[in-house]
Amino acid sequence: MHEDDLVQLEVLGVRRHPGDDELVVLLLEPVGELIVPIAIGPTEAGAIATAQAGVVPPRPMTHDLLRDVLISLDVRVVQVEITELVGGVFHAALVLGERRTRVDARASDAIALAVRVGCPVLCATDVLAEVGVEAAPVSPEEADEAAASSSPDEQVAQFRQFLDNVSPDDFERGEPGGKDRGSTSGGG
Repeated sequence: MHEDDLVQLEVLGVRRHPGDDELVVLLLEPVGELIVPIAIGPTEAGAIATAQAGVVPPRPMTHDLLRDVLISLDVRVVQVEITELVGGVFHAALVLGERRTRVDARASDAIALAVRVGCPVLCATDVLAEVGVEAAPVSPEEADEAAASSSPDEQVAQFRQFLDNVSPDDFERGEPGGKDRGSTSGGG
């Protein structure tokens, strides 16, 4: 995959969809303010959330083990790439070492490894266009009022509360003119 076809995402975190109890990892494309929600299993959700929280298990979990093996072999994870969506399932690749060797992976496993090694998470632009949902827009006046009425600590607390309660259904679907952007369901 060519670098021009990829966009860097930020891992916001794992959330439980309140309606159907589905677990999702939310990825943010900060420039266009698009959210990429990926449905994941409970094991991967726990692996991502514990790594983001800085929790170190007494014995290495699977993704910790993979990280440790790569480090012991002196192989760096350059980046992980969410490459395609096939039948509702996100596909990914680990890009390893100076030779940029690509290894096929589930998106959830690639993200769990990325949060452990601190490498970028990239997404194919066509996948982003298909499944990215816009964050609910805020008027400039509302943004100014919120910024002026609260301290940075309060703003962080409010954002964390938002992340704890957000679900994929909270975001607008489709594009202007009513064109649907596609389903976000399916394992990662």
